[in-house]
Amino acid sequence: MMDLADLKGKWVVLFFYPADFTFVCPTELKDMADNFDEFKNMGVEVLAASTDTVYSHKAWVQHELLMKNFPFKMLADHNLGTADAYNILDEETGIAGRGTFIIDPEGTCRGIEVTSGPLGRNSEELLRKIEALQFMGANPGVACPARWKSGSKTLTPSIKISGQVGEQLQD
Repeated sequence: MMDLADLKGKWVVLFFYPADFTFVCPTELKDMADNFDEFKNMGVEVLAASTDTVYSHKAWVQHELLMKNFPFKMLADHNLGTADAYNILDEETGIAGRGTFIIDPEGTCRGIEVTSGPLGRNSEELLRKIEALQFMGANPGVACPARWKSGSKTLTPSIKISGQVGEQLQD
């Protein structure tokens, strides 16, 4: 049994999805798997979680073409405790919502994304957010504006740039 406390000291993405054998979920997890090397190179441990059992996970990975060779650990939260702890559990259905949690090496949740219904998430945007969070962690006092990517301009918030952010970001 895995305990998130065992991952202290690592960046973690806890990636809740509603259920095995559904429709959008395998496309999201395939997208995550396609970026496995990028997550690994950034030192990020990805955990895919649903309220299904380990047996359901195993059958799904064996039968769903998009899940072949899935490289990440899959958590079977069939007792609903983890989904409930992250406030992503639909208590009526007993199913986890579509939620992504970025957890830093100290165990602090640094990013949360929750989407409604059958809207798939984008792993490239998730990687961008992690890269920005890691950059800001290494460069205290720096802010990463919208759509920031490595090498892009950053901001150093102060009263001096209030009302002049556009000027600060010009080339």
